[in-house]
Amino acid sequence: MKKSTIWLLAIVMFTAFFALLFLQVRYMRTSLSIRTQQFDEQVNRTLYNVMRDLEQDQTRDYLEQDMIESESRYSQYNQPQGSRIIREQSGTTITHPDGSETKIELSVTEETRRPQIERDRVFLSPNQGGSTISKTQYDMQQSLSKRYLYERALQDEVIFKILSRTSNEPIEERIDFNKVQQYIRYELSYNGLSEPFSFQIVDFNNKVVHSSPGFSTKQSDAIYSQILFPNDPPAKLNSLRVYFPTKRKYVYSELTFFIPSLIFTFILLITFIFTVVSLFRQKRLSEMKNDFINNMTHELKTPVSTISLAAQMLKDESILKSPEVFKHVTGVIHDETKRLSFQVEKVLQMSLFDKQKTTLKMKEMDANDLVVSVANTHALKVQKLEGTLDIDLQAEDSTIRVDEMHFTNVLFNILDNALKYRKKEIPPELMIRTRNEGNKLIISIEDNGIGMKKEDAKKVFERFYRVHTGNRHDTKGFGLGLAYVKKIVTDVNGTIRAESELGKGTRFIISLPVITQN
Repeated sequence: MKKSTIWLLAIVMFTAFFALLFLQVRYMRTSLSIRTQQFDEQVNRTLYNVMRDLEQDQTRDYLEQDMIESESRYSQYNQPQGSRIIREQSGTTITHPDGSETKIELSVTEETRRPQIERDRVFLSPNQGGSTISKTQYDMQQSLSKRYLYERALQDEVIFKILSRTSNEPIEERIDFNKVQQYIRYELSYNGLSEPFSFQIVDFNNKVVHSSPGFSTKQSDAIYSQILFPNDPPAKLNSLRVYFPTKRKYVYSELTFFIPSLIFTFILLITFIFTVVSLFRQKRLSEMKNDFINNMTHELKTPVSTISLAAQMLKDESILKSPEVFKHVTGVIHDETKRLSFQVEKVLQMSLFDKQKTTLKMKEMDANDLVVSVANTHALKVQKLEGTLDIDLQAEDSTIRVDEMHFTNVLFNILDNALKYRKKEIPPELMIRTRNEGNKLIISIEDNGIGMKKEDAKKVFERFYRVHTGNRHDTKGFGLGLAYVKKIVTDVNGTIRAESELGKGTRFIISLPVITQN
C-alpha cells in the first residue's frame, strides 16, 4: 500500500472520529442544558405554589379571626340576653326594589325561626293567607339584605386590615416554618422531584430568620429564591431560599448513557491510531528490509566473486610454479572466506531479535580488562589510518556481570562504526573512558567522525535503520550492528544512548550495574 493511500485513509478516519466525538459532546451538552432547565422550572413552580399556599393560609387565618369577632358582635346586637342559639345554614335570594337579585347563605337561629313559624301559622288564615305571606316574605328579604350589606362591609374591613396590618408583623409570626417545609416537600413531590433540600427564611433586612440544617451557600447555582407575600411594600419583602445539595448529581445522572459511549469512542480512536502507526512502521520496516536485501546481496556477492575468481586462477598450472603468487591467491581466498563468514554471522544475528531473551552465559568480569582487550585489538587498525586510540580508566568498581563474547562484540561493533563513519581527510581520534556513578559503571566511546543528526541518534538502534550517507559504497552494512548492541546491553540489565552532532562526532554511553564485593 502506498504511503499516500495510508495518509488519505488516516485523514478520512480521523475526520470521521472527531466529527462523531463533536456530535456526542454537543448532544451531551444539550441534554445537560435541557435537564438543568427542567429542574429549574420544576423548582420555580414549586416555590411559587408554596408562596401561594402561604398567602392563602394567612388570608384564611385573618378571615376566620375577624368573622368570629363580627359574629360575636352581631349576636350580641340582635339576640336577647340568655337565649340559646342553634345555627342552621339556609339560603335565599333577595329581590331588590330595582328588580335585581342576590343569592346569599346565612345562619338562622332556631329561636328566630320558631317565632316566625308561629307568625306564619297566625297569618295563614283562610281569609288572609295570601296577603300575609307576601308581607312576611318582603320583611324577611329586607332583613337579609341588611345583613348581607353588613357582612360585605365587614369583609371589606377585614381585607383593609390584612393590607394594612400584615406587612407590619414579623415574618416569624406570619408563617409556620414546619408548615413551610411540608409545603415544599409536597409541591416537589407533586412536580416529580424527590431530591433532599434545605431552606432559609430571610427578612427584608437580609437577615436570616430561620435556617434548616444543611443549608450551604457554596453552590450558588443550587440555591433558588422566591419572594414571600409579593404584595407587601417593596421595602418589607421577605424571601424564601431553598438549597438542593444533590442538584449536580441529579443533572449529571443524564450522563450515565454518554460516559460508556465516549469511552468506547476513545477506545476505537486509540485502536485506530495504533493501527495507523503500525501501518507506517510496517511500511518503513518493509522499505528497510528491501534495503537490507540489496545491501546483503552486494556484501555477499563481492566475496563470492573474489573466491570464484581465485579458484579459477588456481586451475592455471603456471600459478603452481610461482609460490609467491600461489600464496597470495590462497591468502585472498582465506580473507574473503573469513569476510563471507563474518557477513553470514551478522545475518544470523537477526534470530536474536525474534527471542524475548537472548541465551547468555553470564559471569562476573572486570570491565576495565575488557576495554583494554578490545582497544588493543583495534590499535593496529587505528595506526594504519594514522589515528589515535586513548583509554581513560577512572572506574574503581569495575566488576560487572555480562556475557563475555556478546559484550565484547558490543564494544567491537561501536569501534567498527567509529572507524567506518570517520572523516576521510582527518585521522580518527577515539577515546574510551570508564567511570562510576553511584552503583553504575559508565563506559563511553567517543570519536571525531562525521556524526549524525539528533533525530538519527534516536533511531540508530532500530533494526535495519541506517543513517543516510548518500551514494557512498564504502559504508555498506545491514543496519543490524547497533540494534544488536542495544539488545545485548538491555539483556544484561544495562542502558545505552547516543549523543551526536553532525560534523563533530558521536559518543555512545553504556550504563551497567556494578557487582559490589562484600
